[in-house]
Amino acid sequence: MSASRSILLIIGGGIAAYKCLELIRRLKDRGIASRCILTKAGEEFVTPLAVSSLAGERCFTDLFSLTDEADIGHIALSRSTDLLVVAPATADLIAKMATGLANDLASTALLATDKRILIAPAMNPRMWEHPATRRNMAQLEKDGVLVVGPNSGAMAERGENGPGRMAEPHEILAAIEQALAGETRVSPTIGFLGRSPGGAVSSGQKPLAGKRVLITSGPTHEPIDPVRYIANRSSGKQGHAIAAAAAAAGASVTLVSGPVTIADPAGVETVHVESAREMLAAVEAALPADIAIFAAAVADWRVAEEAPGKLKKQPGAEAPALALVENPDILATVAAREIDRPPLVVGFAAETDNVIDYARAKLAKKGCDLIVANDVGGTGVMGGDANTVHLVTADAVETWPTLPKAEVATRLIAHLADMSKAGG
Repeated sequence: MSASRSILLIIGGGIAAYKCLELIRRLKDRGIASRCILTKAGEEFVTPLAVSSLAGERCFTDLFSLTDEADIGHIALSRSTDLLVVAPATADLIAKMATGLANDLASTALLATDKRILIAPAMNPRMWEHPATRRNMAQLEKDGVLVVGPNSGAMAERGENGPGRMAEPHEILAAIEQALAGETRVSPTIGFLGRSPGGAVSSGQKPLAGKRVLITSGPTHEPIDPVRYIANRSSGKQGHAIAAAAAAAGASVTLVSGPVTIADPAGVETVHVESAREMLAAVEAALPADIAIFAAAVADWRVAEEAPGKLKKQPGAEAPALALVENPDILATVAAREIDRPPLVVGFAAETDNVIDYARAKLAKKGCDLIVANDVGGTGVMGGDANTVHLVTADAVETWPTLPKAEVATRLIAHLADMSKAGG
């Protein structure tokens, strides 16, 4: 495998198996090579051809293939990689891992490996909460297995809802990158269970359990007439990823979202708004909160008077003049509250130049506790899948490398959990 980092992806037999195709693509984009094992049950949901086409090499399925096993293929597969990933990790696969069964290629590779293992559980909520599954997960915790998810939400079966949805591809990717980096600290997206390589016991508890987190995301649309509006290029990807990471960290999350084309995060209460004034009203209705994160790109201005009908072009006439008035400053309004002011208020600053200087000025002007600043000048950040951010406080600036927005969200929530803990 030519990539400097590689995983062995074991695809189990669940409806969530289709998400692994997207995961393989995302891994390739990040320079992480994938070898894949597809279980017999997994073949009921995705084909070996689809998997091998995306991975760029053969998909392995059979323990007793003479071609592969002439060289003890399952041993080589499980050890010539940096990390084993099981997704979806079904109740059956989890039970095999916990009891040491090895009756097919996937379970044999898992038993024969000397590498770290990350699982992404996926199953019906009652199966996930069954005492047998809880016992098996407790055993994997003792064995030092890493876990991402599961999320809560609607299941494939009609009327079924609850914990058991496999983590999304971007969440699994973030967990993989953390594992490949050798991190042992618990993050909102990934639980490092059992003992770390250094011997210290890692906590499996969710760092924001019991906390209320309020997040804004996306743009606002300020109407000019019934068909036109003032807006910006925000996609909401970063704010929505932060909401998902906060929910994964155990928080009760309210997301106030402007108009976006992406799905609501699972396990999050989402309030949809259009304008800045609607967003402010929804934010104030969602208080009190322990942490408020204002990631939305709120329009600074709106027209003073919305036209009741569509503005028409008139031959030879000048373009209509638009009188603008300032929108409410949601971040400053919440940060200045004397009642129900969240203990931790976080703002975002999207700048095209002098990013750090403007972020420092915004921190002082708005009265918030932290500014997450980024450069959006011609970098493709607005609407893209990656971000480079600077965490600016009154005392310091912390700059992170360019990361997927899901990873930025994961790290930011871990950082805020530490700040929240330190603050009280």
